[in-house]
Amino acid sequence: MGDMLTLRQLFLANNAQTTSFPLLLEFERAEGVHLYDLAGKAYIDLISGIGVSSLGHGNQKIIDAIKTQVDKYMHLMVYGEYVQTPQVRFAEKLLSTLPHNMQSVYFVNSGAEAVEGALKLAKRYTGRQQIIACKNSYHGSTHGALSVMGNEDFKQAYRPLLPGVSFIRFNKTEDLQLITENTACIIIETIQGEAGIRVPDHLYMQALRKRCNETGTLLILDEIQAAMGRTGKLFAFEHYGIAPDILLLAKALGGGMPVGAFVSSNQIMDSLKENPILGHITTFGGHPVCCAAGLAALEVLLDENLIAAVAEKEALMRSLLIHPAIKQIRGKGLMLAIELDSFDINKKIIDRCIANGVITDWFLHCDNSMRIAPPLIITPDEIKKACFVIIEAISFYC
Repeated sequence: MGDMLTLRQLFLANNAQTTSFPLLLEFERAEGVHLYDLAGKAYIDLISGIGVSSLGHGNQKIIDAIKTQVDKYMHLMVYGEYVQTPQVRFAEKLLSTLPHNMQSVYFVNSGAEAVEGALKLAKRYTGRQQIIACKNSYHGSTHGALSVMGNEDFKQAYRPLLPGVSFIRFNKTEDLQLITENTACIIIETIQGEAGIRVPDHLYMQALRKRCNETGTLLILDEIQAAMGRTGKLFAFEHYGIAPDILLLAKALGGGMPVGAFVSSNQIMDSLKENPILGHITTFGGHPVCCAAGLAALEVLLDENLIAAVAEKEALMRSLLIHPAIKQIRGKGLMLAIELDSFDINKKIIDRCIANGVITDWFLHCDNSMRIAPPLIITPDEIKKACFVIIEAISFYC
């Protein structure tokens, strides 16, 4: 029967669906910033697989690192027992780019798992139970991550969730007084992603760090979308002159392979070793092939100095994305949101863009805004082509 059905039909019949209206695009290969369908039509990937493919598709150095590691070994043991070269070298390189208080990396499989580990770590280290998160935040879909999501529409079907979670408004300094000596941690996106790319004020981030210092609260910065050069700095917190107590990474971290991490000081991370021992466990976290890919990706990002051109590419995009129907463009670097009048208009424009060879998307908590997050390797000519398609689609409907 399988031979009689198309791949699309098999996908709909056998693969779990997350909406009743999947895009149903079928691609044969990907290279650079382009995806190619079965007919050979090229699409500019303007969302990088939701922030993952920041170095584009098919980077040869990453592919070579993966192939080299596969020939040596794949999974050997649960995380944290064997000394595995890809894990050690990747952690060493990653820590060399971070502030001095970032001394220990715990590799996991995804961003949501990094969130779960960080929440446990904060409660374990502080002995406190209260967690604060932000309204309109997004940190993943597992139960703990869902508990700190700031959108009730996505949570209400899955209650009860974690107790002791409170929410404050993002970028509102007066709300920081709700952080007290009873607060284990505040988990906050350095730049909010699914809220439609909300960039905080410098003074707000400084005040946030100060309030956490005053109350002994751990500051967890979720940079799962914002890190690895996307905002024009390797890490988005570098824009604000602060450092987190726990940093969350994933998406672009693996160069296209599944890897996440939570990073902290030795003192904080060591609290997972006792009372109880094995305070956090992952079987596949730090998979050697994924770590080899992540190390190669980080080396490419730094050695080729790709971050240096991000601000210039942002400026080019902003200069081209001008139309009366665009209410606002928010963001930093190549992490942008184009605000339109409604979801209905936005969805029509997105669909027309895709039909014309430019893949974009909307945001979970801000569906009237279009997501722009291309691979960092996108060229000025590719930016011009993509922006022309977007403006044409906006003009068609507006």
